[in-house]
Amino acid sequence: MADKKIKIRQIGSPIRRPKEQRAILTGLGLGKMNREVELVDTPAVRGMIRKVSHMVEVVGG
Repeated sequence: MADKKIKIRQIGSPIRRPKEQRAILTGLGLGKMNREVELVDTPAVRGMIRKVSHMVEVVGG
């Protein structure tokens, strides 16, 4: 069975944000505005998205 995927887009800048939030964006594969990545939908990824929900949006999944 194929793993369920989730697609996210960065909509906020990491400039003047705490180091932890910048590290989470890097861990998600983001870092520049309007960049999109497709990740496996796991509880860990959902938790990371929740921590930076003000800087990312779920596009599909």
